[in-house]
Formats: sequence, structure tokens, C-alpha cells
Amino acid sequence: MSRLASLPEMWDVLVVGAGPAGMAAATVTASAGLSTLVIDEGPGPGGQIWRAIMTTPVMSRPVLGSDYWAGAPAVRAFYESGATYLPSTQVWSLDADGVAGLSAEGEARYVSARRVVIATGAMERPFPIPGWTLPGVMTAGAAQGLLKTSGLYPSDRLVIAGTGPLVWLYAAQLLAAGGRISALLDTTDPGARLAATRSFPAFAASPYLAKGLALMARVRARVRVLRKVTALSIDGRERATAVRFRRGGGAEEQIPADTVLLHQGVVPQVNLAMATGVGHRWDDRQLCFVPEIDPFGQTGLERIAIAGDGAGIGGWEMAVERGRLAGIGAARALGIASDLVPSPNPALKRLRALARPRAFLDTFYRPAVAFRRPAPETIVCRCEEVTAGDIAKAVDIGALGPAQLKAYTRCGMGPCQGRMCGLTVTELMAAKRGVSPAEIGYFRLRPPVKPITLAELASLPVDGANVKAVVRS
Repeated sequence: MSRLASLPEMWDVLVVGAGPAGMAAATVTASAGLSTLVIDEGPGPGGQIWRAIMTTPVMSRPVLGSDYWAGAPAVRAFYESGATYLPSTQVWSLDADGVAGLSAEGEARYVSARRVVIATGAMERPFPIPGWTLPGVMTAGAAQGLLKTSGLYPSDRLVIAGTGPLVWLYAAQLLAAGGRISALLDTTDPGARLAATRSFPAFAASPYLAKGLALMARVRARVRVLRKVTALSIDGRERATAVRFRRGGGAEEQIPADTVLLHQGVVPQVNLAMATGVGHRWDDRQLCFVPEIDPFGQTGLERIAIAGDGAGIGGWEMAVERGRLAGIGAARALGIASDLVPSPNPALKRLRALARPRAFLDTFYRPAVAFRRPAPETIVCRCEEVTAGDIAKAVDIGALGPAQLKAYTRCGMGPCQGRMCGLTVTELMAAKRGVSPAEIGYFRLRPPVKPITLAELASLPVDGANVKAVVRS
């Protein structure tokens, strides 16, 4: 019998994602005696920040740093909690009644839960520039994942371009591992730097200032850092060969490159939550859609809560506290006695303290407009090869929002279901129509939110309790 087929159909709690938030939520609920199922696409727990923490070949602790290794106790507590954990499994549908569609190893099935915690985390913000679809171009987060899981890093001419803490963190990790970087092109907007000064006192009072300055100093000591980059493109026919850029109003410059890593921050992964029917709002500070939740991650849907960076970008420490609170909320809602559930007060207090310096980071590293709204010839939707110009033309002839845009261009209809283009589409359409991104909205998402094969669909049982679930999806 396969591992999916052997699962009980009904669970007290289903947690989607085994990153910092998902593990924290599951540890609370399973330790309280609730049957808890944790589904994760990765082969091991840890999410993106603690990826491969139990199996990484990078054993020199200074390479990946203290924040990475802080995940080891959390993983141990998760394993000891009694939660049922299914790695290398995806959730491709979820409804408001807690019925989830799972797939793994060529099979699919449905399970139900009295409470669901969505902890799908963050993804890197799209960075659409000319040449970003060429072989040899990838995101800094993807490169960091390779370092964590396999100890691999680029050995050829490498250029890192973008803005945000991850740019500096990965550069420092790569250098510590023995890699080399030809140049770091810093696209941080000078206007954003100025705007961030108002929130600097709270940031200066946090440990993040000293940590960030030390990180940047280590990178600057060994890498050519070029600031105030205002334009970027990547040359190449069969693969990337060079990066072209401008600094301020200066002349165009060029650096040979075999590998180019792009990054301009992270945003919540919203596809599953939106497809489930959770209400979202536009966050103008983080420039993304975030779910509407209470302090325990509870959404407007009784059975559904959201935790971690999927609830708004805050980093791994905030994700842990949000996960813990979501677990406490689920346990309370299911009637677990208070002496079996941790008090929420420490987590709430910690969360407030962690949120104070966040305004500075969000403002300082706000991506420049030029890199969020690309030129007409630039591909926006990689799956369907739709350009920014195609989107503008669709608006001209009547497309009012991303849902209508699909009918005009097929934008957002590929395997990624809009993950790589959604925010760019929203901002381009908002700018073209002269309205706010909140008015434009996002793609209308429906299951399956992840690719699923016909063979997997055909393996679904369609009798008994599963009939309604199949009809719903």
C-alpha cells in the first residue's frame, strides 16, 4: 500500500508546509494530542531558510551561518512531537471545509481536517529584465538552495544583481564556501534609502543593524560592489554571456558573465490561500498581496489559518512565532484544555518586538519601479512568453484585470499558475489604467494550484466520502 493510500481520511489538523512556521504550528498541535498531518513538497523539513538542515554536505558552520543552524532544535522538536510528516508531497487543492487534494509518487487522494494551517512561506519577487529567461540566469534564492542541499556554487564568471538582505547573505555564504564573484550590482533605490530614515531608530535598536553591517563589510572586502544601478539587461543567444547596466544617468557598462543571479526581495506565496477563498489585501509597503488574518493567523474561513511568511514577510523568527500562534489557535478552537496548550502571550510579545525593525527593511529595500514594471519588449510571463507590451495592448482593447488578461494573452495560464508573473501583471495593469494595484487585483486562482498528471487524477477514489470532494474540485 502506498504512503498516501495508508493515510487516515480525517485529521484534527493539517499543516501545509514544513518550514519554520509549519513545524512550529505542528509541534504545538501534535504535542497537545491532536492528530496532525504535515505535508511538504521538500524532501526534508526546514523550508527555504533551513533547507536540507538534516542532510546538507556543508558542515562548516560559518559558511551557512548561525541563523541556518538555529533550525536544528526546531527540526528535532518537530520530529519528537508526534506529528505525521509526508515529505515530497504536494497539496494541489484545498477548500474552505478543510478537504485537501494530495499527490505523491504518481498517486492522488483527498484528506479532510478540522483545522488547516497554510504555511507555504515566501517566494522571490519576479525580476523581469531583458534576458532574464536565458540559460545561466537564475535567482539568488535558487542558488542558495543549491549551496545548502548539495554544497554547489557557480565556478565561472558570476554576477549578482539586485537588492535585499538575501543578496548580501548569499554573497557572504558563497565566499565563505570558496566561491568567487565578479561583481555585485546593487539596485537599491536611493529614494528608498532616504524614505527609510524615518524608521531607522527602531532598526538601530535591533540586532539586525550590526549583523547586516558585518555581513556587507565581509562582502565589500572581497567583491567589486557597484551601487545605484538603475538599468539592467543580460546579453546572450544560447545562454548568458554578459550583463549590461547603467548607474544613475551614466553611460552603459558591461561585465562578462556566465552566471547571473537576480534578486529583489521575497513575497508571500498566495496561490493556495487565494484558491481556497481566503481574503487578501494589497500591502503597499511590501508591494504584494497579503491575507487578512487575526493575531492567531485565523482567516475569514473558520477552518483555515495562515502562518509564516505566507502571512506577510517577516523573516524566520517571526515565522516561528506566527506558526506557534496558529497552532495555539487551532488547539483552542478544537477544545484542547488550556494546560496542554502554551500561553500565547510570550509569542505575541516576541512578535511585536520582531515587527518593530521591519518597517526599515521593507522601505530601504523597496524595489525600484524600473525593475517592477519592465519595458514593452521584456517577457513577463515566462510560461506563455507574454511581454509587457502584450499586456499593455490587452488593456488598450478592454482587459480590466488579470482574470480578463488570461483570455487575451494566456498570461498566467502556464505551469507556474502566475507565480512568476502575477505581481508584475498587477503593477503593469494598474500603471496602464491609472489605478491602484488593489483595484486591479490578482489572478483568479482555482485548483489545481500545482501541476497534477491525468494519471494522478485517475487514481482518485470516487466512491463513499470522497465523491463530494471530487465534485467540489
